[in-house]
Amino acid sequence: MPILRTLDQEIAVFGEAGSGKTVLLSSFYGAAQEPKFLDTSDYHLIAESGEQGLVLQQIFLGMKNDGVVPQGTKLKAHEYSFKVKLKEKGSEGAQSQGPFDALRLVWHDYPGEWFTQDIENAEITQRRVDTFRSLLSADVALLLVDGQRLIDYAGEEERYLKLLFSNFRTGLLNLKEDILEDGQKLTEFPRVWVLALSKADLLPDMDIIAFRDLVIGKAGEDLTHLGAAIAEFVDTPDALSLAQDFVLLSSAKFEPEKIVVTKRVGLDLLLPISAMLPFERHLKWAEMIKLPSDVLENLLGAGSLASEIALAFLLKKDLPGPFGMIQKAVIKVVGKQAMIEIMKKVQEKIAEINRDASVKHDALSGILARFARDLKRGEEEKVLFRSPL
Repeated sequence: MPILRTLDQEIAVFGEAGSGKTVLLSSFYGAAQEPKFLDTSDYHLIAESGEQGLVLQQIFLGMKNDGVVPQGTKLKAHEYSFKVKLKEKGSEGAQSQGPFDALRLVWHDYPGEWFTQDIENAEITQRRVDTFRSLLSADVALLLVDGQRLIDYAGEEERYLKLLFSNFRTGLLNLKEDILEDGQKLTEFPRVWVLALSKADLLPDMDIIAFRDLVIGKAGEDLTHLGAAIAEFVDTPDALSLAQDFVLLSSAKFEPEKIVVTKRVGLDLLLPISAMLPFERHLKWAEMIKLPSDVLENLLGAGSLASEIALAFLLKKDLPGPFGMIQKAVIKVVGKQAMIEIMKKVQEKIAEINRDASVKHDALSGILARFARDLKRGEEEKVLFRSPL
């Protein structure tokens, strides 16, 4: 019987108090438990902790049925882990023969005050350090810009945006010595930082280009300073992008005395963003920058979706459409022999689990194509902007 194999995707969502982190999380999970989603989706979203799943669904149903917004996270950080399992297809159980049995999405929810308020309690201080160290192990980070605050500062949005990015920068730098043990910079680090407009339903006339232009036009210099602070944490800071990708997010449409949870924006893009953006960007950096071997191995390391794509190269399988172009680029930039060396451990482990490479390739191609379609649709709907660089 094949061993259950799970690929982890960490998502780091940074936002100040009241910016909508907990509401986004509850809507992301709760909507996936609704009958329409269960009937039409080709995967299940399962909370690994039954207790956490019940709490999130209860919050979602409170919004849906009673129009009640959840209270903010206070003092404690929570790590939520979800499995994304492809549904069985046919009587042969194709899922169990795929390149993996499930994706695990780990989402960290934390008190927004931790970025802006001093903490004197030693236990909470250590908890904050541990939380942000975990957040900084993600592949992608989202920085939330609060749509309500943009409305509050209409005409002078720069006041809010400058303060927001300054708080992010100061909060990270205050934790730098605690997070970087012995001053050692991180190779495992979110190298793609996406700016996200939360509560996008409050600004229905703002598409993704308008959001991008507003943020850069009003606070471009502050973003540069924030990027410099982030670069202090990471090995090979040239392989890092901030404010090159943007997304609109809305948990629901909030109306007087009613919350319409079926009107969501961008939440279905979070999994494709966390899985695909890093790999696309890593290839471009590999082409422009001579990445150290430990950084390259980390970017294309075992247990990641990128390693599955690399496995397809080793097996001399052709990926479809744009992924065929990516395949050729990797071989050209990294070199086939280097890729083989990087992937040896991955190849050995996969061989232990399942030796049917052609079935692996078919299932891999399917999920990659699904993610690619979702991202393309997000761009066409002006909900997502991906950097062309």
